[in-house]
Amino acid sequence: MANQVEPKLIQPLFDELQKERFVTLATVDYETGGPNVSAISWVLAKDESTIYFAVDNRSRILENINKNNKVVINLIANESTYSIQGEASLKEERLPEVPLKLALVEVAITEVRDVMFYGSKIVTEVQYDKTYDKKAAERLDNQVMEAMKKA
Repeated sequence: MANQVEPKLIQPLFDELQKERFVTLATVDYETGGPNVSAISWVLAKDESTIYFAVDNRSRILENINKNNKVVINLIANESTYSIQGEASLKEERLPEVPLKLALVEVAITEVRDVMFYGSKIVTEVQYDKTYDKKAAERLDNQVMEAMKKA
């Protein structure tokens, strides 16, 4: 059975990407040419064809995208696992109104593929806990998500 492929986000995925959440991001390493996978959480679907994410502006992710803009965001949601392919570009070198020096990256989606293996579904989604000051983390998360929504 072939996996479902869409040219843009389906509604349940768009809805899941309206809040901070755990995803992995695959880029092509600018030094080795091999795969590079990072875990990120400041991610937002701007519309069905565009995803924004924020990372430290010194991140290797940015160097990788500068050399090769092809990316894959791996999202576990909707009882499945999705590979969201796209072309990334630096939208803003520094997000305004955020105390950290974070860059905003825009991903133009080229393909959304359900990559869950046949005959199975996700029954528990990934959860994580911030290990530093909870109030400071919540304040920062809100600042970053609001800045991305305004972009």
